[in-house]
Amino acid sequence: MGATLLVLAWPSWCGQTAPASPPASVREQEIAQCLPGELQTWGDGRDRPAAAAALNFVLDPQGAPAWFDEATVLLAVRTAAKAWSPCGVAAEATLAPSAAAPAGTTGTVRVVWSEAGSAGNAGLANLSHKTLSLNPAMFALLRKVNPKHNARETLQMVISHEMGHFFGVMAHSRRCVDVTSYYDDGKGQTCSIRGGGKLPPGVEYRATLPTACDIARCRAANGTGVRP
Repeated sequence: MGATLLVLAWPSWCGQTAPASPPASVREQEIAQCLPGELQTWGDGRDRPAAAAALNFVLDPQGAPAWFDEATVLLAVRTAAKAWSPCGVAAEATLAPSAAAPAGTTGTVRVVWSEAGSAGNAGLANLSHKTLSLNPAMFALLRKVNPKHNARETLQMVISHEMGHFFGVMAHSRRCVDVTSYYDDGKGQTCSIRGGGKLPPGVEYRATLPTACDIARCRAANGTGVRP
């Protein structure tokens, strides 16, 4: 996958029937710690320094699904920015319509609702255009297929995943729990769980925010930490 367009594909979690996390403590341990040898990716990109020394994610709330109010989406963007900041790159989130956003400013990333900009995916990070696009049609599909699912968790996960690319985490993780992960490569290979565990059916195993391994990769890419 090229470094310009990076996406979180939908099929791995669109049809989930239970939003709750699995009760196994292994998942919590994987989120909180990154053990030696666990930094594994699908090899679909190469991590690199962040798009800028400081990032400002500017949300344009126009076009959002009716059940996602402005405050909810802005909170998700701010939460993701704060969660990624420990990797050594300053980040903030602000609110402004596209017309008021400082186009082309170094470090400014516009967060927009755009089916076209998402190219049919749930979310897409376009590093060249400095946009993080969210797909309203895909969230409408999720609501239709699984109305009991907590859509806010999915919104947070998609934003956190795509935002990671702007912090320099380009390749997708093979650890199922990482927010930057893909569950499979579409060729029969699947992600890994510590201890050789299998993905439990009916739940979303992937974290909603960057894990310890996500942050470790980000620090390594930006020269602010040592790879475990």
